[in-house]
Amino acid sequence: MSRHVAIITDSTAYLPQQAMERHSITAVPLTVVLGDEALEEGTEISARSVAQALRKRRPVTTSRPGPEVFAAAYRAAAEAGAQAIVSLHLSAEFSGTYDAAVLAAREAEVPVRVVDSGMVAMALGFCALAAAETAEAGGTPDEVVSAAEKRAQGTAAYFYVDTLDYLRRGGRIGAAQALLGSALAVKPLLQLEGGRIELREKVRTASKAIARLEEIAVERAGAAPVDIAVHHLAAPDRAEVLADRLRERVPGLAELHVSEVGAVIGAHTGPGLLGVVVSHR
Repeated sequence: MSRHVAIITDSTAYLPQQAMERHSITAVPLTVVLGDEALEEGTEISARSVAQALRKRRPVTTSRPGPEVFAAAYRAAAEAGAQAIVSLHLSAEFSGTYDAAVLAAREAEVPVRVVDSGMVAMALGFCALAAAETAEAGGTPDEVVSAAEKRAQGTAAYFYVDTLDYLRRGGRIGAAQALLGSALAVKPLLQLEGGRIELREKVRTASKAIARLEEIAVERAGAAPVDIAVHHLAAPDRAEVLADRLRERVPGLAELHVSEVGAVIGAHTGPGLLGVVVSHR
């Protein structure tokens, strides 16, 4: 991490490891609490373990990194030669991660710009990549932040879940919306809107919901250069089928990533999650 501006994000960005290494991006881990055991996302607990625990109705919660974890990451970046840091994180509506980063930034050895991306998963990951590319080109901290914010403005995330119950339990969606999603056994399609999870549509069956998810992604992508990420939890076949369809139907597709979400997002969405992030370059 020898460049002028270092990029730090958190583990919910779900960036491919190769991309993180290529762009020297550091991800601070969030924590999953399984029963009475606190485990770091990405190293100590997998999404599959969370899915199994949820199916068995074991208690699963998540927690933010402490300010001291961010302080250590900022210190390491400064010691590696960074003269400034841009710290990009998941929506503050979902987690106290942003607040912890702000607290740590006040005591950092170099200037730190902490950014609430309003995003999560690869919607956040694409913002981090845009920031890293700008930093590599010699951009100032202001230019790096602007690149991330511009990418966020051109990014949308949509997802299907088998049930809204997990989101309701974790407080990530209101009880009224959860009740709407449960009415008449409809299948919910959700979207990120203003940093929050909003119910977009209600569809009668899982197959129709997934087909509609594809249509929404294609409409959003249009013909302009675009990157797409397909996320899932314990639904790899669904994800691959959807990815293949998007490869065929999106004329401006630049890159397409397919990945299982990590333990933190998995804990709040439950098994069966299928999501699409559409990010204009």
